[in-house]
Amino acid sequence: MKGPSKSDTKKQAKSAARLYAVQALFQMESSGQTVEAVTAEFESHRFGAVYDDDEMAEGDVAHFRAVVGHAVNFQARIDQMTDRALVAKWPIERIDPVLRAVFRAAGAELVEMVTPPRVAITEYVDVAKAFFPEGKEAKFVNAVLDHMAHEAKPEGF
Repeated sequence: MKGPSKSDTKKQAKSAARLYAVQALFQMESSGQTVEAVTAEFESHRFGAVYDDDEMAEGDVAHFRAVVGHAVNFQARIDQMTDRALVAKWPIERIDPVLRAVFRAAGAELVEMVTPPRVAITEYVDVAKAFFPEGKEAKFVNAVLDHMAHEAKPEGF
């Protein structure tokens, strides 16, 4: 039986990098650590680590660094775009910190990277499902990211 193709492996590594980026952004916000400290920790201790016999996926390090770096460097722009996508009564400061990290990571890809908007939306909806498997958060993330994507990359639709 054949293993996963090279393109499947690359896709999985990018998907893992997105999940790690959301975790890293959340950790930075909750702990006050620098981007350098958090990315170094993730790259040395999280990528491919084993916890309770569960091996963590290898992430695409370059994609991880790009998402986290752009999310930090363009946070004000991304947060403003997110605010416009949210209902007026729910500014980004009132949003769950994990969802805030999802919006910032996705916003980094929408604003500063070549990721097609539909790919970014699908990938980050999947990340939301990983964090909130029982809830309605994935639908909420889909709606907000759709709005953000139409603003950031209208040509992508």
